[in-house]
Amino acid sequence: MTGPTAELNGRLASAFGALEEGADPVLRPSERADRQANGAIALAKRLGGRNPGDVAREVVAALDVADVCESVEVSGPGFINLTFSRAFLEARLAEMAADERLGVALAPAAKTVIVDYSHPNVAKEMHVGHLRTTVIGDALCRMLSFVGHDVRRQNHIGDWGTPFGMLIEHLVDLGEEEGAQELSVGDLTGFYQQARVSFDTDEAFRDRSRGRVVLLQSGDPETLRLWRVLVAQSVRYFDAVYAKLGVLLTDGDLAGESTYNDALAAVVADLDALGLLVLDDGAKCVFPPGFTNRHGEPLPLIVQKSDDGFGYAATDLAAIRHRVRDLRADQMLYVVGAPQAQHLQMVFAVARMAGWLPDAVDVEHVAFGNVLGTDHRMLKSRDGDTVRLIDLLDEAVDRAAAAMATRAQESGEDVTDADVLATARMLGIGAVKYADLSTDRTRDYVFDWERMLAFEGNTGPYLQYAHARVCSIFRRSRLQPGAIALVDPHERALGLTLLGFSEALDETLSSHSPHKLCGYLYDLASTFTTFYEHCRVLVADEATQRSRLGLSQLTARVLSGGLSLLGIEAPDRM
Repeated sequence: MTGPTAELNGRLASAFGALEEGADPVLRPSERADRQANGAIALAKRLGGRNPGDVAREVVAALDVADVCESVEVSGPGFINLTFSRAFLEARLAEMAADERLGVALAPAAKTVIVDYSHPNVAKEMHVGHLRTTVIGDALCRMLSFVGHDVRRQNHIGDWGTPFGMLIEHLVDLGEEEGAQELSVGDLTGFYQQARVSFDTDEAFRDRSRGRVVLLQSGDPETLRLWRVLVAQSVRYFDAVYAKLGVLLTDGDLAGESTYNDALAAVVADLDALGLLVLDDGAKCVFPPGFTNRHGEPLPLIVQKSDDGFGYAATDLAAIRHRVRDLRADQMLYVVGAPQAQHLQMVFAVARMAGWLPDAVDVEHVAFGNVLGTDHRMLKSRDGDTVRLIDLLDEAVDRAAAAMATRAQESGEDVTDADVLATARMLGIGAVKYADLSTDRTRDYVFDWERMLAFEGNTGPYLQYAHARVCSIFRRSRLQPGAIALVDPHERALGLTLLGFSEALDETLSSHSPHKLCGYLYDLASTFTTFYEHCRVLVADEATQRSRLGLSQLTARVLSGGLSLLGIEAPDRM
C-alpha cells in the first residue's frame, strides 16, 4: 500500500515533469495544509527566471489529484498547499487496518544483506561500548527482514591472536576445571587481568605464553582444545547478555577472526599476484588511492606485518571475499564505531581494487557515536572502570521495578511482585535500547537514568505506556472496532499520522537510521494522547465508539509493531 505522502509525491512529480523532466516537487509538511510542495520556486529559476507563482499554477493545472485531495491552493511566492480528502484518508485507513503488515510493502527486489555487528572479545566482558553496535545492528536486522530481505547476521568476535597464548597458559595454571568455572560465572575481566599480570611480571610465564601462540597458530591439537574451552565459556556468557538484552544473535551467527585463518595466506598471495602489494619497512601493504596521513603522504593498509603476522586488514579482506563469494551478499552493513571509519574505507577500497567487492555489491559503514556519562565524558563506573553491559542491564531492570512499585503504591493498584518484575524487565531493557536508538546514531549521547526511565517525553516508557493505555480501552468496552470515520480534527490528525508508518520505515531503512522510526512512533504516541484527551472513546453513540475503537486498535498495532522492529516489547498493562 502506497502511503498518502508517497502517492501525492508521485502525482506531483508527474505534473512537475510536464514542465521539466525529473523536477523535484520538494514535498514537505505544512502548517497551513497537510502537505506543501515548494519545488516551483527552484523550477522557475531553471526555466529562465519565470514567476514562481505562474509556474506553480501551471503545475496545479496539470495535477490530477481529485481522488486524493479536497483542496489544492497556490500561495506566497509559489507554494502549493494540498489537503487530503476525508474519503481518501478513510479508505487508506481501512486498507491499513485489514493488512497484517500495516501497509508496509515488501521490498521490490529481495537482497541478501550481511549485517556485521556486536563483536565482543573472547575472555573479555561485554561492556557499554558494545551496546550501540548490538542494538543498532539488531534493529536493522529486524527491519530488513520485515521488508523481505534475506538477512545474514555476522558476529565477528575476537577469538584469535597473540593474547590467547597467555590466556591458555593461565587456564592451564588455574586448572582447566577451575578456570572454566571462573569463566562460566561471567568473571571474564578478572580472568583476563590475572593472565595479563602474570604475563607482565613472570618471565617464565611470558615465555610459555609466546610458545603457546606458536602452538596455537601451528594447529597443535591440545592447544586448540584448550582454546575451544575459552571460546565456549565466553560464548555462553555472550549468550546470557544477548538474552537479557533481547537481541536476535545466536551461536549460528558467530563468525570470529579464527573463521578466516586458513584464508589469510591466500589473501596475501592473491594481492601479490594482482600486483597490489608493496613491501614497506618489512610489511606487506596496499596503498589505495586517496588515503593520506596528516603530512599528505600515501597511507598503507598493512596486510601482513614485518614479523609475518596477519593484521585486522587481512581478516577483514578475507571476510569480504567470503561474504561476497560464498554468502552471495548483495549488500553489506558494518555496524561499527565511527573511529574505525578510515580503516573500513581503506579495506573496502582494497577489496574493490582486487575485484573481491564488485560495484554491484553495496557496502556501508553504519557508524555510530559514543555513550557518555552525565559529565559528558565516556561512560564509566563509579570506580572509573568501563561499565559492564550486563551490570547496566540489571540496574535498568532494578530501577524500573522500583519505579513500577512506587507507581502501584501511589495509585493503590493491586499488583503482584511477579507482575512488577515482568513489566520492569520490559521497561528497563526497553528504556536502555530506546535511549540509544532514538538518538541519531552518528552522534554521541548522554546516558541519563532519570531521563530514559521517565514516563514523559521521547522515551521508551512513554511509548510503552501509550500502548498499555490503548489496550486498557478495550478491556472496558463491550463493542468491537468498526469502520473509521474522521469527523473530529483530532481523529483526522491521528489517522493521518497512522498512515505515515510505511513511509517512516522507508526513511529509516534508506538511511539505516533507527532514530527516524523512533521519532515517528513518538509523534504517533503524542498524537494519540491528544486525541484521547479531546475525543472520548467510550461514548454512548455506538457508531462513534466503534470508529474511535478502530483508530485506537490501529494505533496499538502500529506502536507494538514499530517497537518490535526496534527490538522493544510493548506491555499490555502498566
